[in-house]
Amino acid sequence: MEKDLVKDYIDCQLVDISAIENGLLLNMKTSTLIYWIARILAVAIMIQTLYFKFSGAAESIYIFTTVGIEPWGRIGIGILELVASILLLFNTIAWLGAGLALGLMLGAIGMHLTILGIEVKDDGGYLFLLCLVVSACSIIILFKNKDKVLNLISVFIKRKQ
Repeated sequence: MEKDLVKDYIDCQLVDISAIENGLLLNMKTSTLIYWIARILAVAIMIQTLYFKFSGAAESIYIFTTVGIEPWGRIGIGILELVASILLLFNTIAWLGAGLALGLMLGAIGMHLTILGIEVKDDGGYLFLLCLVVSACSIIILFKNKDKVLNLISVFIKRKQ
């Protein structure tokens, strides 16, 4: 009788543990999926906008002229977005690309809010929305790699002391 109680207790515990493990596994799979979607989406958006920056599209020239950094700002920012996109493709350094992308997008958001306006040349706020999406994707990527980010920050803090 006592053996049966112990066996039932162990069986009950195994079921609970496996249910928890399955839940964690599902959460890990979901987390990994979101991480990859964020990386791919950020890269797709930045690569797509590079065409307009590097080809000298009228809207791109208008934006950078209004901000006062045409043509070198347009080309320089395009190069930095290309670097960020390349870094995002590699799992071990994707967080560096996300950090660079977030910095670039925060600059773009700042320009939209202070100089350009949310809507640029009747785009309905589309470029501003793309900035927000890439920023959100970058934050997701940085959060997933928070240990690496915190290690880098701690290195800089130690150097200042």
